[in-house]
Amino acid sequence: MTTIGSNVGLSAAPESSASGVNWAPIIAGALAAAGVTLILTLLGSGLGLTMVSPWSSQSAAAATVSISAAVWLIIVQWLSAGVGGYLTGRLRTKWVSVHTDEVYFRDTAHGLLTWALATLVVVGLLGSALSSILGAGVQAASTVTSGAASVAMSRASDGVAGSSYFVDSLLRPADPRKPPANTNVADTSAAQVATILANSAVSGSVSPDDRAYLTQLVSAKTGLSDADAKTRVDTVLKSVDDAKAKAQQAADAARKAGAKLALFGTLSLLIGAFIAAVAAVIGGRERDDMPAL
Repeated sequence: MTTIGSNVGLSAAPESSASGVNWAPIIAGALAAAGVTLILTLLGSGLGLTMVSPWSSQSAAAATVSISAAVWLIIVQWLSAGVGGYLTGRLRTKWVSVHTDEVYFRDTAHGLLTWALATLVVVGLLGSALSSILGAGVQAASTVTSGAASVAMSRASDGVAGSSYFVDSLLRPADPRKPPANTNVADTSAAQVATILANSAVSGSVSPDDRAYLTQLVSAKTGLSDADAKTRVDTVLKSVDDAKAKAQQAADAARKAGAKLALFGTLSLLIGAFIAAVAAVIGGRERDDMPAL
């Protein structure tokens, strides 16, 4: 009976009606983290542009540029999340009559909220500015690393669409000083060649009939012998295939670069979330351990 009476007499500690989230330090830390992110992004863009050059002998390798960008992205998240999380922990009010484990949890949650809010601020308000900054660096790097492939791709697409480059390569006279042997060939020859090239781009190859017709057309238009015309057709078609291959390689390189950027971006965000939580705990402990005046 004594035990029962003592248990009945015990009363639970009153539960505080105040929220466990202090938004003021969270907002302050998030704004600080967003500012640090912008500063470091500007600095990283400037350093990155110094690594690339239109002259290949003076430019860093593409792999070096990519690795450097990924490392800098992680550094940006590390520093900005650390600053924001630490400020959040130091600026919060001291929780009175709260268990130590609960204080640890709240500081961790405050750090994560600071990181999340800072990320939303950077994406929402500074997204266009950061996109312009990063876009300039990516454009410069891609121009240096895939310039030849880009030129080849443009030439291939122009040729397929009816540009005069590949068409002229096939139909130019054997001797520019002399008129072609057959001047009665209609002026639709260039259009016919362009149509065949466009069809080969869709089908993936030039059919034997189209190749034979191209040989006859080139021979009639330029005055070349059948053997020389066939050689010219084979040479130009090989140039078209090479240009297509380079264009595909450039597209595949861009795809891989985009995938790596997405993976490294995800990794940097996860690191930032962890750093913000740890920094908030450190800042909160220093806040609680500071003696009152």
